[in-house]
Amino acid sequence: MNLPIGVPIGGVVEPTTAAIQRLGIVGAGQMGRGIAQLAASHQLDVLLMDAGLDVAERGKARVAADLGRLVEKGKLAAADRDATLARISPSDLYGDLESVDFVIEAATESLATKREIFHALDERCRAGVVLATNTSSISITEIAGAVIRPGRVIGMHFMNPPPLMKLVEIIRGLATADETYSTTRALAERLDKTTVVSRDIPGFIVNRILMPMLNEACFALYEGIGTAEDIDVAIGLGLRHPMGPLTLMDLIGLDTALAILEVLHEQLGDSRYRPCPLLRQYVAAGWLGRKTGRGFYQYPSSSSSSSSVSPSMSPTSTAPAPDRPEPPSRGSAVRG
Repeated sequence: MNLPIGVPIGGVVEPTTAAIQRLGIVGAGQMGRGIAQLAASHQLDVLLMDAGLDVAERGKARVAADLGRLVEKGKLAAADRDATLARISPSDLYGDLESVDFVIEAATESLATKREIFHALDERCRAGVVLATNTSSISITEIAGAVIRPGRVIGMHFMNPPPLMKLVEIIRGLATADETYSTTRALAERLDKTTVVSRDIPGFIVNRILMPMLNEACFALYEGIGTAEDIDVAIGLGLRHPMGPLTLMDLIGLDTALAILEVLHEQLGDSRYRPCPLLRQYVAAGWLGRKTGRGFYQYPSSSSSSSSVSPSMSPTSTAPAPDRPEPPSRGSAVRG
């Protein structure tokens, strides 16, 4: 039985990661399984939870596929792959939460969904367990309003893909305890991440700056200022970005980008965050980017399950990356 993470005092925890041996992750999608792979590769046991056991098992299978490609390329030993996979235990929602020492929620970017999850976590997890959310835009204070002990709730925003990207944004809600912050930062550093701290303002640091640019790229396409390829080449070469904004949105997922923009627009009331109508149209059509095989570009069937991106890009898919990115071929852009 793992030791508790410090002694709870008024709903807070002592700052230490020494006792964190089992990590609970709620959500086996793109981000959740990426965090699971990262944690398991750093010798942490992972309980990977989702709405159904079959969903969680599919998440683990995707991790296995990604690690398998690394083995094929000679970048990972087969024994290390097997050890990493052995540390990931798929589960249905809220399975065996008594055994976990730290929880990271990586579910849909919806306040109602996250509040429901955190209410359940607060009831089922031990009092000293930190409850972190991987939200990229939603208020930590509002999420913490669903729990009895808001001092243990914090934002821990990994970039995508978590195994490759070095940054973790840490966001403190109004009630987040100092000990909760210290424990979360120490865990991020244990996972070889660099941390920055953001105020609990919608979008935090990264998406507050990134999303207006991506949205403006959508408007540029919508208004016929340039083709998708020309917009991406212009920003890639003109601003020395590692990839163009439309390619990046395809990697993020157009539905995710839309959800973040809607939160920013609603919470901040600034028209610069008003989602482009073309983005809404693509999401309504089911053109969500690489994960569905079509977004601003069309992709081969293999690209819808994994993508080839450079480790220096943010945020991206969870697939292992080659040395250089592989941009969509010319002529493959979907016209607006």
